[in-house]
Amino acid sequence: MDNRVLVALSGGVDSAVCTVLLKQSGFEPCGIHFVMHGADSDADSAAEAARRMEIPLQVLNLTDEFDKTVIRYFVDAYKSGLTPNPCVFCNRNMKFAHLFATADKEGIDKVATGHYARIEKCGAEYLLKKSLNAAKDQSYVLYSLRREWLSRLMFPLGTLTKDEVRELAHGEALPNADKPDSQDICFIPDGNYTSFIEARCGHVKESGNFLDMKGNVIGRHDGILNYTIGQRRGLKTGFGERLYVISKNSADNTVTLGHNSDLFGKRLSASSVNILVGNTLPESMRVCAKVRYSMKEQPATVFFEGNKRMTVEFDEPQRAFTSGQSVVLYDGDTVIGGGIIE
Repeated sequence: MDNRVLVALSGGVDSAVCTVLLKQSGFEPCGIHFVMHGADSDADSAAEAARRMEIPLQVLNLTDEFDKTVIRYFVDAYKSGLTPNPCVFCNRNMKFAHLFATADKEGIDKVATGHYARIEKCGAEYLLKKSLNAAKDQSYVLYSLRREWLSRLMFPLGTLTKDEVRELAHGEALPNADKPDSQDICFIPDGNYTSFIEARCGHVKESGNFLDMKGNVIGRHDGILNYTIGQRRGLKTGFGERLYVISKNSADNTVTLGHNSDLFGKRLSASSVNILVGNTLPESMRVCAKVRYSMKEQPATVFFEGNKRMTVEFDEPQRAFTSGQSVVLYDGDTVIGGGIIE
């Protein structure tokens, strides 16, 4: 019996403990580290962890492909007025795609990562489920995975807390036991999206009009790249009242401002829908849904429009639907699927 498992070793503590748990369960982990971008400084950490755990490690340089796919997607989306989630896009189109491609090439059936989520078999189906640790659950950024991958996926950390992971790492004397969690977008470590995009494409800030909810010009902005839906701080102008970014329009370079109450809505449309359960889609179904990573799922009804579009109607108004972000659907702790908010 082939007990090999291809493990994505990022260089952080989660993927290292994932590997330890696999070894303890009788598997034979084979590590792989992807170098995705120039800001990647974790290859040495991944190699050190692999040596400590006595497992083989291959390093795959994907910087050119990452640049042409994930970074280009991110930049183009931002320039068009969207607020993209590159992690969702990367998981499907880069990270897991290359994990499974490498596993197939090596003749390895199982693939594992250090994500906080779970895979459970239910009858003939394999389901993606939330982590038992709600504070670290990462199922939101995994909804875009291909359904056929689920039967081969392993998430050993799905029942653990972060404290338990670090305790296990210390017990194994792993060199990255106290390594801080990564923050923000991996290829923009300082979190300054605007500067990154300007440096990337020479995109000059183009000032434009602030509009009120009636379309009246009420001021000037510094370029739509500088604003996100729901933003209040940094508007750099005195309107005599507290206003928020309600929407952006790249076509006429305008930013619409309004009151906090204007940010709330019950209905959204989504495209690029990916469904992970069932054989046929009903016209509609009751779900719980969330429109950002940190949000608690809320009761809603989803109306499917073919295989790639849907409308989600929440029972109660929700704040700041953001075009380019993801809406993810749940049935209890099972991920039904999700899509990109329009």
